[in-house]
Amino acid sequence: MKKVYISGPITGHDDYMRRFGAATDLLREQGYIVYNPAAVNSMMPAEATYEEYMAIAMTMLSFCDTVYMLQGWRESTGANREYGYAIAKHLNIRFEEG
Repeated sequence: MKKVYISGPITGHDDYMRRFGAATDLLREQGYIVYNPAAVNSMMPAEATYEEYMAIAMTMLSFCDTVYMLQGWRESTGANREYGYAIAKHLNIRFEEG
């Protein structure tokens, strides 16, 4: 079964849960098992650091064979780290259209 990780801007974006949720729905319809870091982040303690969030994100990404880059990812430090990882590990990279 294909596994996909959603990558995109979270910090400073009030609509990130909606955007990640819409991507989750789309990718599930396409037959993917979806790893949604926004959903996981919402369960983290308020005191969690950025690096703790990223450690969890990178672990989830390591389970996947595909990464789905949401619009605006280039302006996100975390998404750029995830993109670099995907390139280094030769993952399939898809980009949100629009």
